[in-house]
Amino acid sequence: METFDYVIVGAGSAGCVVANRLSEDPSLTVCVLEAGPRDWHPYIHLPAGFIKTFYMKSINWGYQQEPGPYTGGRSIYAPRGKTLGGSSSINGHIYNRGQHQDFDTWAQMGNRGWSYQDVLPYFKRMEKRIGFGEDAYRGRDGALTVTTMEWKDTLCEAFMDGAVSLGIPRNPDYNGAIQEGVSYVQRTIQNGRRVSSATAFLRLASKRPNVAVRTHAHATQIILEGKRAVGVRYAKGGRGGAPVEVRARKEVILSGGTYNSPQLLQLSGIGNPELLREHGIEVRHALNSVGEGLQDHYAPRSVGRVKNIKTVNELARGVSLWGEALKWAATRRGVLSLSPTMVYCFWHSGESAESSDLQMTFTPASYKEGVQGQLEDEPGMTIAAWQQRPESRGYVRIRSADPFAPPIIQTNYLAAELDRRVVVAGMKLARRIMHSAPLAPYLAYEDFPGPKVQSDEEFLAAATERGTTTFHPGCTCRMGPADSTWAVVDDNLRVHGLQGLRVIDASVMPRMISANLNAATLMIGDKGSDLIMGKAARAQ
Repeated sequence: METFDYVIVGAGSAGCVVANRLSEDPSLTVCVLEAGPRDWHPYIHLPAGFIKTFYMKSINWGYQQEPGPYTGGRSIYAPRGKTLGGSSSINGHIYNRGQHQDFDTWAQMGNRGWSYQDVLPYFKRMEKRIGFGEDAYRGRDGALTVTTMEWKDTLCEAFMDGAVSLGIPRNPDYNGAIQEGVSYVQRTIQNGRRVSSATAFLRLASKRPNVAVRTHAHATQIILEGKRAVGVRYAKGGRGGAPVEVRARKEVILSGGTYNSPQLLQLSGIGNPELLREHGIEVRHALNSVGEGLQDHYAPRSVGRVKNIKTVNELARGVSLWGEALKWAATRRGVLSLSPTMVYCFWHSGESAESSDLQMTFTPASYKEGVQGQLEDEPGMTIAAWQQRPESRGYVRIRSADPFAPPIIQTNYLAAELDRRVVVAGMKLARRIMHSAPLAPYLAYEDFPGPKVQSDEEFLAAATERGTTTFHPGCTCRMGPADSTWAVVDDNLRVHGLQGLRVIDASVMPRMISANLNAATLMIGDKGSDLIMGKAARAQ
């Protein structure tokens, strides 16, 4: 049985950052446990490879959500990365921090040191921004390369002009002073290749003699001695593999993500006593809030049929695809260098919204209904719209005492009335842009939701029929004060009531942010590392 100073469970977005920062001190030893394989598959590194990694069970947990009140009886697919880099190795590459108010709200919920001014230095330290950005907000010397998409597309330009015609301004940097506006996306791509948390942070750490990275290591239990975490049990190679224990002199750090971190806590006897007893698990530490509070962004995608111009649908198949493959091999440009989303738009659902509460994405492509990631045969364009700060909350709970059984994931999309109102407003705004004058030369007709949908009730029914996840789950091990009824960790990310155990990943978010989650999750990993080592908060 080996012993390290720190054992990190999960080599995902946050875990890779934590491993890198801790191992900068040569006197500390770090072990990283990752259930999946190394990130060798070429589809991981090819930007357009997300279409393939979306369903690859070898590097994807491939979870399914439970049907919810507004999913029309559908079980929505919930991919999560299962390889070095975690979901940063299979996601859509988008870099979006969120609004300043998001983090100020975290601080107002009782989390000291998590306001926007507190976290901005960590965003800046990690980042190597290539392109426009004010130095007050952007970093230039970090390990994570952030670029703006170089592809200039006629349909994308027409969409942005359509947004401007409705009073939505162009914004050269939605990660800067203000988020509102429309622009091409910023993404973690460099020279036509994905920049994951593994390539940016873990690759360097793994070369150090004080770091051990164990792949195909499926964590099955946190080892507790009284109220202290002292190690982790894992199955080498997954189900049926040899059981292995690794000990932690200082701390065990859970970075398994929003689904897997609460699941491992519950499997280890940490959680709601009723749930644990139901599955025959000894209650080691009662903490009712473990797994509760799940939030995600829910997006209906409006589709228009396109005329007079080629879309990605035509460019990404047949002879054209071979040409694009040669272009990528020679120049690292073209369709294979693209992200699933090319334009971002942030705006208000109504005049009463104090800051943008709608996020919209545009891509000059359309996908087969019910099969995300697979392009349709006929040309199309897609506008997705979602509420940035949903009120609805769900949960993640173990299905059984079997550590290899997928957890129960219930997101409860649109359960809150406000969420329903805002998503309908988003669909209406998407329609207005789609039918704006700049897009008129290219719009053949609105395919979905279609012209027959006019009333709020009809828009909501369409959202129920076709809405789906944007792959941004968070908030299942929420950060908050010990006297709250909902918190799992404190503002130092330590599990309430236990020693030697922290959670550092997207699950600690106390409330959903106005953004994709990867950038903030990386920041949590960076700030969490300083908290572990007792370092003073970074200054501006």
